[in-house]
Amino acid sequence: MQKQLQDLFEERVNQYVSDSRKMNSMYPKAEKKKEACAKRSAEIVKVKATGRIIDNMVKEDLKIAKYQAHFQFLIKQNDKLYMEEEVEWREAKFYKNTLISDEEIVPFEYQDHQEVDGALIPIEEGGQRLSYEYNRLKVVQYAENWWNSYNPAYKKFEVDCTNFISQCLHTGGAPMNGFPNRGRGWWLRNNNWSYSWAVANSLRLFLANPQNALKAREVKSPDQLLLGDVICYDFEGDGRYNHNTVVTGKDPLGMPLVNAHTYNSRMRYWAYEDSTAYTPKIKYKFFTINDGR
Repeated sequence: MQKQLQDLFEERVNQYVSDSRKMNSMYPKAEKKKEACAKRSAEIVKVKATGRIIDNMVKEDLKIAKYQAHFQFLIKQNDKLYMEEEVEWREAKFYKNTLISDEEIVPFEYQDHQEVDGALIPIEEGGQRLSYEYNRLKVVQYAENWWNSYNPAYKKFEVDCTNFISQCLHTGGAPMNGFPNRGRGWWLRNNNWSYSWAVANSLRLFLANPQNALKAREVKSPDQLLLGDVICYDFEGDGRYNHNTVVTGKDPLGMPLVNAHTYNSRMRYWAYEDSTAYTPKIKYKFFTINDGR
């Protein structure tokens, strides 16, 4: 099975850098990524792919492998180069050593949709002002260090995207408050947490609330964001946001590059047009974090 997967990786790498526009029904994501790059006058000039089998099953002539694929893309834009990385969880099926299917395990389908209207309720602070200084450098350093692994100092969630962004914000100096009410504020303590800490839509509601201790401001376009700011994604356009990323860089045109968990990525172009979860109805929210008060 290892040999079959290696052959599969080599085929994908060739498709990413091929000039052919022919859609490969087994792996259309490569064509989507190339098209997304072309929209912003960027080009994938080199790709490296590695992987490891997480689980496998053999049943007579059928082999099923769940595996992790790590892609590194060298992107050229305006004569400048930068490296983008993505990790995919996939399941491949082979019948008599012939590949019959290879599908991504889409994590966003499993986001917890807790009812979190309480995130809009301001916290009673008893007159105490929670001051903070937001250190954007620390946010980026944390996001770069842990984009493809998990800090044992924090709880790990199966759908980890918002937990990861909360960790980044906290490392940057964002103040926790609201414990022990899970529907209020933004906090993690022991084995308990607020909805806004770990649920994508709840963090979006929290950031939009001007009465919270952590001050954020929504801006109209992604080029207005700074390093350490947050982008929220509503892939289906139904008003419930199901993914969050943190800005860790800018491309040569000044547009954000982001890091994220669940679908682990670093320095990925902010729009996610090459994502399996992307739909034409996608909506975004762009939040810039106040540097402190």
